[in-house]
Amino acid sequence: MTNETTYRQAIAELETILRDLETDTVDVDDLTARVQRSAELIRLCRQKLRHAETTIDQVFDRLEDEDSAAETQADKPV
Repeated sequence: MTNETTYRQAIAELETILRDLETDTVDVDDLTARVQRSAELIRLCRQKLRHAETTIDQVFDRLEDEDSAAETQADKPV
């Protein structure tokens, strides 16, 4: 798995693995590999979601800081 894998690609692969597991098309010998791959994909998705959350929080924090600064400037007498 590379960092180039997108969230959408990871979810699509997870859905494929799940469908395979639900239809019993996965050989027992392949089951462990599929479960391990699923765990890697879940970790990747969590990491990408956390990164997105952090980035979005930073954007909103900056907006709030800008709003506060603008209000402070507006409150100063000229």
